Amino acid sequence: MTAAAREAGIGRLAARLRGLAGWRRWAASFGLGALASLALPPAYLLPALAVAFTGLIWLLDGAGRPRSAFWLGWWFGFGYLTVGLYWIAAALFVDIARFWWLLPFTVTGLPALLAGATGLATWLAWALKVRGWYRVLGLAAAWGFGEWVRVWALSGFPWNLVGQVWGVADASLQAAAILGVQGLGMLAVFVAAAPATLADAPGGVRRWAPTAAAVATVLAIAGLGLVRLSGAPVEMVPDVRLRLVQASIPQILKWNPAARDGIFQRHLDLSQGPGFDRVTHVVWPETAGPSFLDRDPSRRAAIATVAPPGGLVLTGTNRTTPQPTDPPMVWNAMQAIDPTGRVVAGYDKAHLVPFGEYLPLRAILGRLGMSKVTAGTIDFSAGPGPRTLDLDGLPPVGPLICYEVIFPGAVVDPARRPEWLLNLTNDGWYGRTAGPHQHLEIARARAVEEGLPLVRSANNGISAVFDAYGREQGRLELDAAGVLDSELPRPLAPTPFARLGQAVPLAMIALGLAGALFGRRRRGPGRPLQD
Repeated sequence: MTAAAREAGIGRLAARLRGLAGWRRWAASFGLGALASLALPPAYLLPALAVAFTGLIWLLDGAGRPRSAFWLGWWFGFGYLTVGLYWIAAALFVDIARFWWLLPFTVTGLPALLAGATGLATWLAWALKVRGWYRVLGLAAAWGFGEWVRVWALSGFPWNLVGQVWGVADASLQAAAILGVQGLGMLAVFVAAAPATLADAPGGVRRWAPTAAAVATVLAIAGLGLVRLSGAPVEMVPDVRLRLVQASIPQILKWNPAARDGIFQRHLDLSQGPGFDRVTHVVWPETAGPSFLDRDPSRRAAIATVAPPGGLVLTGTNRTTPQPTDPPMVWNAMQAIDPTGRVVAGYDKAHLVPFGEYLPLRAILGRLGMSKVTAGTIDFSAGPGPRTLDLDGLPPVGPLICYEVIFPGAVVDPARRPEWLLNLTNDGWYGRTAGPHQHLEIARARAVEEGLPLVRSANNGISAVFDAYGREQGRLELDAAGVLDSELPRPLAPTPFARLGQAVPLAMIALGLAGALFGRRRRGPGRPLQD
């Protein structure tokens, strides 16, 4: 096939997408969004991203009104998030008889709500009314704004940000130390959407320039990442050896009173298995310890037997007030227990999961018979936010419980930077789905952004240790029962993203929009968007 024939074929495909109307237009947008989700971990089918965003540009070219532009983005986001978040529904099947009513909200309601942010992005990109490669730049910046809204609006839900596709390799993820995952997401959209200009006229070098720039961007990101890693040996903290305990308790048994003693004993047995004499600290996952350890001296005494001399057991547990209150207050907590059985330090989870740890709008939804998914009828209380703890024998640590780790730029105590991050989680709700793999990759991205090693202890996996470059030092696979013994990597100096945080993606959004508007002034507004 000649180059001219290929260009003609691309032009016909672009024209066909621009000309779609009615339900066919929305179906195409939904399908492209679903396709884009396949580029995310664990699949990493990266060509799907280019097809999806190139098609989105062509669909947007045919939008005649702002309302149409918004709904294009909404349907794209609905497809992207419905497929990307399918695994959340698995949590309800732990007790489907009680929580069947949440299935419609989980499968379609949550993606529909979150897709408003992608609709906002395409509306903004359309409103710029720019031509040629400037519309690619405009969509990348507008997408960044939509994701920023998704990160922070209401309680925020920054799961599966497009920038996670760069996690396909250690080298390509290194730019997160400067740009953050949100900034990398804007680059991903620019790269993926650049081939849309191949359908523009006239031909020649100008037609190929945006695609060439996209290829150069990928090579630059990968090349600079390789350079960064080439001079980065793994350095370990002396005299620290962690034991991560992964008991792999099925969620259906986790809160069963009849199974409670056996689960507790399983954690104790794994903790003091072979190699225990070389361990300095033991780490149990989220809610591994029996509830209310601060009120249970006999359980604390049992845990003290597996605390290494001079070390600690760090365990997830539920905590309540020392004296009963009305109504009772309960926290999802991490507590450090020393060899005498004392609780010497603790942390309370700050960013709680809606419907998981508390019922939003309880005064209204509670009257309708709704409840949260986790055990008990009492809403968890929120802790004060990221904190740095000083623990015997360890560098200062920043604990993060479960999905607290998914919030970029919000995982470190702003008053005092820790030297490592500890993520305790329980992904047992989600079975053998993409969810635990996605959660792991999101946590790895935080290590690169902050320049801090991250230790992740999960009930049923995936437990892992990452150095400050996001390089894996060891893991326990999903549903594997056992222990992972690992040294603790050293931190880096604060990265640019660690210093600047959300200022980085906001600056990229502003620069991208300004660049697109410059193109509008230079060439004038109008559609169809030809170069």
